[in-house]
Order: sequence, then structure tokens, then C-alpha cells
Amino acid sequence: MKDTRNAAPRRGEPHDLLRALPAPVPIDCVILGGGAAGLWTLDELVRSGRSAMLLEANELGRGQTVAAQGIIHGGFKYTLRGLLTSSASNIAAMPTVWRACLAGERPPELEGTRIRAHACHLWQTRSLVSAIGMIGARAGLRVTPAPLDRDSRPPELRDCPGTVARIDEQVIDPVSLLHDLSGRHRERILRIDARSGLELRCEGPGRVRTISLINPDSGDVLDLAPAAVVFAAGVGNAGLREMAGLDPQTMQRRPLHMTMVRGELPYLNGHCVDGARTRVTITSALDHRERTVWQIGGQLAEDGVSMDAPMLVERAAEELDAVLPGVDLHDAEWATYRVDRAEAATTGGLRPDDAQVVGPSGGNVLTVWPTKLALVPRLAELILAQLPEADPARRICGPIGADFPRPMVALAPWDAAEQWVRR
Repeated sequence: MKDTRNAAPRRGEPHDLLRALPAPVPIDCVILGGGAAGLWTLDELVRSGRSAMLLEANELGRGQTVAAQGIIHGGFKYTLRGLLTSSASNIAAMPTVWRACLAGERPPELEGTRIRAHACHLWQTRSLVSAIGMIGARAGLRVTPAPLDRDSRPPELRDCPGTVARIDEQVIDPVSLLHDLSGRHRERILRIDARSGLELRCEGPGRVRTISLINPDSGDVLDLAPAAVVFAAGVGNAGLREMAGLDPQTMQRRPLHMTMVRGELPYLNGHCVDGARTRVTITSALDHRERTVWQIGGQLAEDGVSMDAPMLVERAAEELDAVLPGVDLHDAEWATYRVDRAEAATTGGLRPDDAQVVGPSGGNVLTVWPTKLALVPRLAELILAQLPEADPARRICGPIGADFPRPMVALAPWDAAEQWVRR
């Protein structure tokens, strides 16, 4: 028999006196957005004893999480000018946290998340400025570069003219992270239609009284009465803030145009450092046919924003020939993808120094951005510190929205790419 305890009349169905609308379901927190930040926060909330649900309009991780290269940064690249910046200080503890979670030594236990590499490599171009940048990289970090002699280098870096170093920054597979985090809370994660199936009923700016959801499959209505609401939808946060009567300009976007290369490539993870910048960042994964795929970020992805795909492919080939002259890319296939890094707005549009939580200013809405994948655990900690404690009156008994569809996990960019080209 269908459970109708939390069901409401379908839209357009007559409301007779014998069937009154059920009261909204009280709940401690509702999260909107199913990337790494939202899913990690959901896990923290549930473990803290709070009642919580997560709503996702598309696929879990679509956008920034699956587009991420998966490096758990420890702040190295923020010290290339030889200074221990605020960005480096805030992210410095993250590799230790992630390492413990990935080993199952602290919650959330992420033993189902694939580790692509346990460390990255750093190498230099020929310029004198590069040597200065490498020295600056050693300033005040918990995870610091360790120079390698020629025999200890990966074969593809053995003939690099400058320093080659190893840095203990793990590289994870973001897609498996999403499966790992979402799989344990499937009953708390609903797929919604954000355009026509979501309504925020507010008592004032940023003060959400109820969230009304329409099941995209059945048309049934579900009303939630949250004590707190967390917007963790990346670029979608601007629209959600507008729905809640808040300023959407609190968010900024910094675009990237990433390059992918696949073929018989060495399995390489690391940064080519040129002075105070990361010339290219390369991470490796295996596609469904066991081909090595490189994701290429760094300065190349910043510069590529103004280029179309063919121009960026040519530029990327030139860069790789310069920084990895011993690697044969003759038979490789190429593709690109664009992604916006959604962040809290800063003066001049610069990258924020830390994970960001905006609110509540008298309301019950928090808008959050992790800034970097590595900062997701810190963001969840900041969120929980601003939320009310669990209320027994809001404890959920039985499944809520059991008939709602569940979102799928998004594909990795190389699996989603529709066109690959040879040069």
C-alpha cells in the first residue's frame, strides 16, 4: 500500500473538507545542491543527529565537482611568491583530513573513493624565474616539496633541466567521491525540478518558512518546514538567493577552459611551475576503455577562456611540447570543456582566501561555496558551527518523499565529451 502520510493532493486536485492538506514536515536543515560540498555537509548533519535532506535539480556533482582535477591541495601553489598567504594557511591542514577520511580513520569514511595518485610531482621549465618559484614553494607548509634525484624521477620527467620534486598531495576521483557520499544517504536525496517544482515561501529576505516541492514524476506536493536552509548549488546559488529575496551579486564566477588528452600517455599527476605561476597542472585518469586521459589546468586553462576549442588544443599542444618534450602526443585525441568556478564575490574578482559562508543576517539561509575541492571538509565545519542544534520536535519518523526520483551522479568530463579530435 502506498504511504500517504506525507503526501498532499496533486496539483489541480479538489481539496474537499475530508482531505485537508497535511502540515509541512518539520526538519532541521534542507540543502539545495548535490555537489561535494552539499553531500559532505549532509553527512555531517546526519552524524550530528540533525534531520536533513538534500535537493538536486540535475545530476550530483554536475558542474564544478566532476570538472575538478581532484588534487587535495595543501597550499603549495599559493606560496610561489615565497610568502605564506592566507589561502595557504587555510588549506594547509586539508591533506591530513582527507588522508584520514580516505583511509577510513575518521568520518566520513571514504574508503570507496578512488585515489588516482598518492602524490604529485613538480617540475620546472628552463627559466631562471622557475628556480626562484621553487624556493618560494617551501615556505611554511605542512606538505612541502621533496626534491628527487634523476633516478627517482618518473621516466617522463627524467630529462627535465630543472628541479623535479614530489609533494604529498593526493589526487582523488571526484565521481567516485560523489558515489561514496551519496550512496549512504540515498533516502535523504531527492531530484527536483528547480524551474517549476520548487517554491521558497519566505517571511522576509532570507527567511524561508516552507519549501514546497512538486514530484517531477507524479505531481504530488511535499512541503518542508526547515529550521535552516543551505544553498550549496555552485553557480545555481545566485538564482536561489534571488528566490529567497537575497542579493544574487554576492556570487562571482571565474571561468576556466580545460583541455583533455587521451591515448597511450604516461600516468602523470603534477604541476609545471614557472616562477610565481602554475604553467600547467596535469592529472591522469582512466576512461572506460582503460585509456589514460589527461586533464590539463593551470595558467593554460585561464588563458584558454578567450579561445575556442581548436585554438586551445593547438595552444595546449605547444605548451605540452615545451614542458614535456619527451612525451609523444602524435596519436593522441583532444577535447576541451568549460566550467565556471562559482565563489563568494571578492574585491577585484580575485579568488577568496577560504571556504565561504554568507548569512544568515536575521534569516535562516546560509549560502556557501567551498572555493576549492580540498576545502570541502572545512566548509562543512563552518556550516555546522552556524546551524541550530538538533530539535527532537523536528525528528523525522519514516521516509520523506519516498516517491520522488533520485538524482544520478554526473559523468566525468571525458565520458561526457561529445567530440574528440586528432591534430
